[in-house]
Amino acid sequence: MLRWWTGREPDPPISIHSTSIISPKAELGQNVSVGAYNIIEKGVKIGDGTSIGNYNTICKGTTIGSNCTIYHNCSIGEAPQDLKYSGEKTITVIGDNVIIRESVTINRGTIAHGKTVIGNNVLLMACVHVAHDCFVGDNTNMANVATLGGHVKLGTWVNLGGGVMVHQFGKIGSHSFVGGGYRVVQDVPPFIIAAGEPLRFGGINKIGLQRRGFSDEKRLLIKKAYRTYFVSKINRTDALNKIKSELPATDEIKEIVQFIENSERGII
Repeated sequence: MLRWWTGREPDPPISIHSTSIISPKAELGQNVSVGAYNIIEKGVKIGDGTSIGNYNTICKGTTIGSNCTIYHNCSIGEAPQDLKYSGEKTITVIGDNVIIRESVTINRGTIAHGKTVIGNNVLLMACVHVAHDCFVGDNTNMANVATLGGHVKLGTWVNLGGGVMVHQFGKIGSHSFVGGGYRVVQDVPPFIIAAGEPLRFGGINKIGLQRRGFSDEKRLLIKKAYRTYFVSKINRTDALNKIKSELPATDEIKEIVQFIENSERGII
């Protein structure tokens, strides 16, 4: 349960270093640990069991879930790096069991969507940047220095290699993996590996899908869909129609079709 931090010496089991500055209008849950030289602004809510390292700034309008670990030198919920932002009230929402490593920056939303959202069980490695109005799905991993432009949407179980840069308004589908150091300037559909310059289809994410319990039959069907879409010689409109007409409408096939049909930046 969350409670108001009053600025007085906390009753156990909250542990707060004496050098940290915490607004009396911030809420800290039970078993929260706050290290040295942190600034936690008004309106911040921090869930039970969350641990915060040293030299972090957690800005107003930020909600952090339970059992998260934030390391050092992070800026969370700061104003967007968007010249259109004019101080409107927006928020940052971080789920449960999130690990945020050193020097990560997360900007709050703009009036466009009103919030930036990090899901549950997410790992953001050192120096990751998540821009305004992004949505990062559950169980996503972003390796060191990976960068999201504004309004990016990542599905669940996405893996971004080190140094990956995702263009603003880009989308990456669930269970996809983008190799380290590459630019994502068009959308990456679900269940695949993407690599190369320019970024291109590199096969289905077989290992990831196996680890998450996708059967041989489901993986084979996903592979057939993408061989039709990316490898066959027919144009992509006809390929998509062939997928819809010839393959069974399983949840995975529906997800692939819906992602492609809803793409605004085009598919890699």
